[in-house]
Amino acid sequence: MLRLYKLKDYNFRLILWILALSVIGVLLVGSADASLQMHQVLGILLGIGLMVVFSLIDFSWILNFYWILYVATLGLLFLVLVIGWSTNGAQRWIDLGFVRFQPVELAKILLILFFARYFMKHAHELNKPRIMIRIAALIGLPLALIFVEPDLKNTITFTAVFCIMYFVAGLSYRFIIVVLAILIPVGTIFISIVKQPDQTLLQDYQRNRIMAFIYPDKEEYKDNNTQQNNSVNAIGSGQLMGKGLNNSDVSSANKGNFIPEIQTDFIFAVAGEEIGFLGSSGIIILLLLVVMECLYVSRRAKDLSGVIICTGVAAVIAFQSFINIGVATGLLPNTGTPLPFVSYGLSSLESQFIGIGIVLNVGLQSKVRLSNVRREQNKRHTRKLNRRYDRRRD
Repeated sequence: MLRLYKLKDYNFRLILWILALSVIGVLLVGSADASLQMHQVLGILLGIGLMVVFSLIDFSWILNFYWILYVATLGLLFLVLVIGWSTNGAQRWIDLGFVRFQPVELAKILLILFFARYFMKHAHELNKPRIMIRIAALIGLPLALIFVEPDLKNTITFTAVFCIMYFVAGLSYRFIIVVLAILIPVGTIFISIVKQPDQTLLQDYQRNRIMAFIYPDKEEYKDNNTQQNNSVNAIGSGQLMGKGLNNSDVSSANKGNFIPEIQTDFIFAVAGEEIGFLGSSGIIILLLLVVMECLYVSRRAKDLSGVIICTGVAAVIAFQSFINIGVATGLLPNTGTPLPFVSYGLSSLESQFIGIGIVLNVGLQSKVRLSNVRREQNKRHTRKLNRRYDRRRD
């Protein structure tokens, strides 16, 4: 389970990018709500501890329990529907007394691990109808539990992540073309149904957000665009260098309370206003570097499961970043998604650190390092045989 590795083999570039994002997150969360800054610091310290621990655990050993991970995921998602804490019409949290925990964030990592092992086990059968139906059922069940919370954004996010992992595992191009040919008209039909006032596919607040995005100038939907409009104005007001952290400008989105939950879903608005275009671009570049580093590790992974794990973690970070920044800048419909390693939210933060820890372990067992280890073992074995031969000759 626990293995000793050489310090020089750690991917310190990835750790550096993560720590840089975390420090920026602490500063921005503190500026958004000073009472939460220490919570964010403690969350990052706990996350770093989890990252180090999981970087030392052989990921192949964890994957031996892949069915336990899957059942645990279903149990957590079902539990939140039974005893979950509800707010704004959504039941997504479990109240542990000292903290509220969002199971879907941990479920993303657990499902990545499960499908990494499952795809590798059935690597030569992934395009057979029997296996494809089984895989569809395995992903469909947790997605259904997430959807009924309701949590449309995470349903869409993990569906996209799952598709990327399946493609990396060896899904046929022909099947992808067929799926796209089906999804495009299905998506068109879905939007046409959502436009109907009496539709039952989505909750009213979900429909209103989509309608506000499609028809931003309609009077009946303008209230749903207030947050995003204020966010865009805040980002624009920061200009090149920003107004500075913890500025006292009463017209700021932060100090004027123009954007609810600014420390989580709209943390990028704080970044745009207070550290400007340059600081916001720096956050995007750091997130891109994290994703690229995970993909780099995936190319050197010792087996297919390592490739899928790194790709899955990279996809989660990339999609959540795209959605969070897209919402804050008005490019996407309003939906609550934290910005990885920057937004306040301990469930998301700890899960992301766990994911990075596992990626680090994949890197520690890369094909290049394993071949070097075997080469060194062979050299030692050869020297040992030579010494035995010399003793016998003497």
